[in-house]
Amino acid sequence: MKEYTRPKKAYLNTDFIMSRDGRLLRIMSEHLEPESRFEHYDVRDTIVFFGSARTLPRDQAAAELEEARRDGGDVAGAEARLAASRYYEDARALAGRLTTWSKGLEDPGKRFVVCTGGGPGIMEAANRGASEARGLNIGLNISLPMEQYGNPYTTRELTFEFHYFFMRKFWFAYLAKALIVFPGGFGTLDEFFEVMTLIQTRKIRKRLPVVLFGKPFWDEVVNFDALIRHGTISSEDLDLFFATDSVDEAFDHLTRELTTALLAEPVRRTELE
Repeated sequence: MKEYTRPKKAYLNTDFIMSRDGRLLRIMSEHLEPESRFEHYDVRDTIVFFGSARTLPRDQAAAELEEARRDGGDVAGAEARLAASRYYEDARALAGRLTTWSKGLEDPGKRFVVCTGGGPGIMEAANRGASEARGLNIGLNISLPMEQYGNPYTTRELTFEFHYFFMRKFWFAYLAKALIVFPGGFGTLDEFFEVMTLIQTRKIRKRLPVVLFGKPFWDEVVNFDALIRHGTISSEDLDLFFATDSVDEAFDHLTRELTTALLAEPVRRTELE
C-alpha cells in the first residue's frame, strides 16, 4: 500500500512564497509584520535620521588618519573622513538630546522614537545616541550587496531587514513626525528628495518639520537657488525645510515644531494621505 504524503500548506511552501507569483505576499509581509511590532511596542511617532553610511566616528577617523600618515597611505582621504566625522558626533548628540527630551514629556502616550536605516555611519550615530539616552530606537535595515550591515545600537525588537526599498521608505514616512537629513550620497539624496516631493505635492499632509544638517555640504551639493532661477521650484519651497550647522539650533527648531504642531493637537495624524 502506497504511503500517504501530506501535501505542503501554501504558506509553508517557500518555493511558492519566493516565486514571482508570491511577490504580493512578500510585499504584504513587509507591511503587516512591522505594523504588528510597532503596535506591540506602542510606536506611533518617529524622528527619522538620514545620512551617509560611510561617515566614521571621530576616534576611528582619527586613528585611520594617524595610520595613513605613518604608513604612507591616503592621507587626503583620511583627512576628509576625519572632517566628516563631526557629523557622526553631531547626529549622536542630537539623537541623544531628542530622546531625553521625549522621555521627559509629561504625557507618556506622546513619545518620539529615533528611527534610522539601521546601518553604519550617520544611522549608527543616531541609534547610538538614542541608546545612550536609554531610549527605544528603530533600525529599518535593507539587504544590499555592499555597505549596509546592522549596527549594534538599534533596539533588538525594533530592528528590521527589508527586501523592498519602497516598503522601507513607506515606514520611514508613515510614522515620521520630524526628519533630519545629514550629508550623504545617492541614497540620502533619494530619500530626502522623495520626502520633499511628497510634502510639496501634499501627499504628506501632516506637518513634518525637515532639518537639513550641515550647511557647507548642502550649499555645495544642491544649488537650490539655481532651481528657483530656472523656475523648477518656487522660492516658497525653501520654507519646507530648515538648514543649520548647529546641534543646538536643530534641537530647538525640532522640539518647538513638535510641541506646537503635535503635542498641542487633540488629533495627531500618522497617515500618509
